[in-house]
Amino acid sequence: MFDLLVKGGTLPDGTTADIAITGDRIVATGRVEGAAREVIDATGDLVAPPFVDPHFHMDATLSYGLPRVNASGTLLEGISLWGELRDIATVDEMVARALAYCDWAASMGLLAIRSHVDTTPDHLRTVEAMLEVKRRVAPYIDLQLVAFPQDGLYRAKTGRENVLRALDRGIDVVGGIPHFERTMEDGAESMRDLCRIAAERGLRIDVHCDESDDPMSRHVETLAREVTRHGLGARAAGSHLTSMHSMDNYYVSKLLPLIAESGMTAIPNPLINITIQGRQDTYPKRRGLTRVKEMQAHGITVGWGQDCVMDPWYSLGTADMLDVAFMGLHVAQMTHPEEMARCFRMVTEDNAKIMGLEGYGLKKGDIASLVVLNAGNPTEALRLRAERLAVVSKGKVISRRSRNDARLTLARRPESVRRRHGMP
Repeated sequence: MFDLLVKGGTLPDGTTADIAITGDRIVATGRVEGAAREVIDATGDLVAPPFVDPHFHMDATLSYGLPRVNASGTLLEGISLWGELRDIATVDEMVARALAYCDWAASMGLLAIRSHVDTTPDHLRTVEAMLEVKRRVAPYIDLQLVAFPQDGLYRAKTGRENVLRALDRGIDVVGGIPHFERTMEDGAESMRDLCRIAAERGLRIDVHCDESDDPMSRHVETLAREVTRHGLGARAAGSHLTSMHSMDNYYVSKLLPLIAESGMTAIPNPLINITIQGRQDTYPKRRGLTRVKEMQAHGITVGWGQDCVMDPWYSLGTADMLDVAFMGLHVAQMTHPEEMARCFRMVTEDNAKIMGLEGYGLKKGDIASLVVLNAGNPTEALRLRAERLAVVSKGKVISRRSRNDARLTLARRPESVRRRHGMP
C-alpha cells in the first residue's frame, strides 16, 4: 500500500499520470494500480514539481516600515534602512519573521529557497538567526544560505573576514556585491577573491552583480572570467545583472558568449528590478531587467527570483513564484506560447538547476515534493496565478484546500501567517 497517491494529474509536459508516494520518495508514475492511505484526485489539475526561489533576503523579510518607509524607493536608501535595522533586530525577531514567511511560502508550493544573509555586522546575528531558521524548516523547505557582504567585501572594514566567519559556521554559498565597492578595480578584485574562495572550499557562488543603471558596471565580465578560470561552471550565478539593460548591443555581443562559455547561470528578479531601477530617469525611463531571452538564446540557464517581500526595498510580495514569473513574462516580452511555458519552467526546473537541487522532479525515485494547481497547463497557471489545491513536501501533505474554498483564502495567507501577524 502506498502512503499517498496523486491520481490523474496533468504534468507540465501535457501528459496525464498518477504519482505514487511511499515515505519521502516517488515510487511509481504513469497508470498506477493499488491502494493508498491517502488519495488526492488531481483530475483536470496541473501537477508540477515545487516552486523554487533562487534569490531572496529572508533576514529582512516582513520588516516593511522598519525603521521607516523607503521614501525614494531606491536601492541605496533600502541598503541604508537595512543597515539601521540589522543592528537593532534581535535573533528571535528575525527568526519569527522568517518562519512566518516560510509558512506562507510553503502554502504556495514554494519548497526550496536560496536566501542571502547579510554578513556585514561583526555580531553576525543575521547568520545565527538564518541558520536556526534553516534547521527549523528543514522538514518541509530546502533553504540554502549565501554569505552576503551587503556593504562590500572590501568597503566594509571587516567585510571579508565576516564572509569567511559565516562560511565557517555553515553558510552554504559564497556571495558578493562588486558594484558597491569603492572603485571598479575593487569590485573586480572582489570577484577574483570570492571565486577563489568558492573554488578552494568547493562551494557555490552567487553574486549580486551589476545591480545598476550604469552601463559601465561590467563586473559580470570579470565574474565570467573567474568562473571559467576556476572551473566553477553552473556552481556560479550572477544575480540581477541589470546594467546589461543599459549596455550597447556591440558590447553585449561580446559579453554573452563569455557568460555562456563559463557555464554560469543568471538570476534576474523582475518585481524588484523594474521597481528599483530607473529611479533617476525622466523619460524614456529604463525598466532595468537584464537580457533574459538573449541569454537563453546563448544556452545560459536563467531563472526568475523573488528577491524581496515587504522589506526596506519592496513594499509588496506574496511568496508566490507565479507572480514573479507573470511579471517577468511581461517585462521580458515572453508572450509566445513556448516562451510562456518556459517562464513556468524558470520558477521550477531551471531554478532547481541553479540551486543544484538533487532528486528534484516527478520521476520515480525523485523526492516526493509537488504542487497541485487549479489550472490545466503551465500557461493557464501563470495567467490565473492559480490556487494551490494541495502541496506535498517530502511525502507529506502540508497544505490542502477544496476547490470551492480556494478563492476565499484571505490574501492567500496561510493561517499561521495570519495568526503571527494579527491579521483577520
